[in-house]
Amino acid sequence: MKQRALSILAGLALLAGGGAAQAQDTIKFGLCYDLSKAYTFVTPQIAQAAKDYATLLNAKGGLEGKPIEIIVQDHGNEPQRGIECYEKLKREGVMMFDYLSTPVSRAVLPRHMQDGNIMLQSFVGRGDAVDGEVFKWIFPIGPTYWGQMANDVAWIKTQHKGSLKGVKIGFIYPDYAFGQEPIPVLKTLAAKEGFDLQLFPNPMPGRDQAAVWTQIRRFDPDWVISWNLSAMHVVAAKEMKRNGIPMSKLITVNWLNEVDLRNIGPADAKGLKRGTNVVGGKDHPLMQQIAKEVYGANKGAGDIKNMDDIYYNTGLAMYSVMFEGVRAAIKKGGWPLNPAKIKAGLESLKDFDANGFIAPVTVTAKDHGGGGKTRIDMWDGAKWVPQGDWFSAYTDEVDKVVKEQSAEFAKTGK
Repeated sequence: MKQRALSILAGLALLAGGGAAQAQDTIKFGLCYDLSKAYTFVTPQIAQAAKDYATLLNAKGGLEGKPIEIIVQDHGNEPQRGIECYEKLKREGVMMFDYLSTPVSRAVLPRHMQDGNIMLQSFVGRGDAVDGEVFKWIFPIGPTYWGQMANDVAWIKTQHKGSLKGVKIGFIYPDYAFGQEPIPVLKTLAAKEGFDLQLFPNPMPGRDQAAVWTQIRRFDPDWVISWNLSAMHVVAAKEMKRNGIPMSKLITVNWLNEVDLRNIGPADAKGLKRGTNVVGGKDHPLMQQIAKEVYGANKGAGDIKNMDDIYYNTGLAMYSVMFEGVRAAIKKGGWPLNPAKIKAGLESLKDFDANGFIAPVTVTAKDHGGGGKTRIDMWDGAKWVPQGDWFSAYTDEVDKVVKEQSAEFAKTGK
């Protein structure tokens, strides 16, 4: 009887080992996203793009012969649920995670640092995480909110013949972690350049902006930088019109899409400017390939109409970077993967433009951001018109704030 029990246990151990080996043959990406509350205007398109690109690559043999699996779960933009999603997927063998939420990514980040698992933090999260010497496992590849804000200010400076002294800039933002994130850099630049800065926090959920836009009108700014999201953009546009503030004075964060434009009204949005991280449109070869080979074969992960949305392009950009980093990891370090190999693969990316969706990034062990380039696009009533090429500005000032805050994290873990 005892011998039989030992045999059964041995058989179970072999089965468990076989399951682990089988699981290791799949490259898993954990997308712990807000699919039910604040960020539902963007998460479905990004998740859909990641899945579609994985389907396309899997049909061609995956990454260096290994299939890709995209696992999507809802955290409802709640930090504790994000932590629970991380812990659950970690137990399932996931080593690479993405949260697409500044509050959630901030909450889970210490666990990534402790466990040594990879966090993709593109276009969200804490700006000092570009410091790869401190945040060894965090990869905010692409422009951070800090870099985007610095570039917005630099572009405004070009509109005032190279001097911001006396220029009035208002910053309207939802009063929580996402909206507050770029304030340290904005204050640093105000002190350096001598422009008149006023902050206009707006309580969540941002549906009532009447009082804050009245305050902005009284300030009479030359420019308004907005960190609004989704329907907040529509409310802001109505309040700007009511207060007689020209749309041409507004520069929004990158999170403004075609749905927002339709809801504002294409004609009413004319003159609006956006800090842009990702190239929009459907003309890219990768978009056309997915439309033909994935949706043409009825294997798409969602509505093909979402391919008209710049947030779909954003998903392709993010996962072009991650897939290329993993491909490099397998080439450099061999199979099986581990977080250290993935880290080395991502840190080997040089002048990579995510299949033409973003400005080229070069990621190193010191710089996990890759350069922080954005551009300003203007809506002309029918289409987005770039107001210049990709650029990054005030890099010394941004780096100084990065080092100050990353040093604080290294010291306190906060």
